[in-house]
Amino acid sequence: MTGRSYLVISPGRNEAKYMRRTLDSMVAQTERPALWLIVDDGSTDESPQILADYAARHDWIRVITKPDRGHRAVGPGVIEAFYYGLESVGMDGFDYICKLDLDLDLPPRYFEILMDRMQATPRIGTCSGKAYFRDAAGALVSEQISDEFSLGMTKFFSVACFRQIGGFVREVMWDAIDCHKARSLGWTPVSWDDPDLRFEHLRPMGSSQSSIYTGRRRHGLGQYYMGTHPVFLLASVVNKMRTRPYVLGSLAILQGYLAAMLRGAPRHGDAELIRFIRGYQLRAVFQGKSRAIRAVEAAYAPSWDPKD
Repeated sequence: MTGRSYLVISPGRNEAKYMRRTLDSMVAQTERPALWLIVDDGSTDESPQILADYAARHDWIRVITKPDRGHRAVGPGVIEAFYYGLESVGMDGFDYICKLDLDLDLPPRYFEILMDRMQATPRIGTCSGKAYFRDAAGALVSEQISDEFSLGMTKFFSVACFRQIGGFVREVMWDAIDCHKARSLGWTPVSWDDPDLRFEHLRPMGSSQSSIYTGRRRHGLGQYYMGTHPVFLLASVVNKMRTRPYVLGSLAILQGYLAAMLRGAPRHGDAELIRFIRGYQLRAVFQGKSRAIRAVEAAYAPSWDPKD
């Protein structure tokens, strides 16, 4: 254990269009991972050839192939592929673990800075920088993800925190449930919008293999699965109207949530965590997110245990 040894696992399916930029940005990192395990989840494009080329040139990159399920599965499928990789190597001997998507362009000091900040503030259990995408004019635009969450496309965890929360749930909204669970155990999830931590997301967040509206409906379903309070959901829908595709995109989130509610779709089953989430959400609606986060993290600080 070096104190800065990190494992990266990247599930990927048919990412040939984007992955060279991700691969090159990882090669350029000032602190590279001890191991980068890339799980080829049944790709039928040029991904296997590209990955084989990089693995042959860099001994810290390893590629394994998962049997093809026959289709792209956002959310559950990604986490299934992540665990397929994790089960082959385990976390012993690593201080940090990262789930990294293959459609990102990371700045060179990205992981160096994350580890510096986690070591300086040990209660930070999971963190990330901020995602930006390019609009039609080529300008970088923030995806506007709240500071109290680490971003799903670059989930960077201390191994201790990851073990304590029980890892990721294998369902849509896994990348918010993990942060709520961590906070309920006294950890601090966070993301920073600093120039050296801003990365380009080459595929817009909230899109899907079908359309951005499908992605937004899926997000609404995920909010229901997580246990989101209806009042908070409505506030989020109104807030989302500030970003494209404005009204229709926001209504698609509401549609996904209401459809799940009306058919009695299952939730993740952790009743205590749902109470925690709803308590935070109502406080955020009526007091503001910053005050809500400070109050919740202060209240749960005594629960923090740095040991895994």
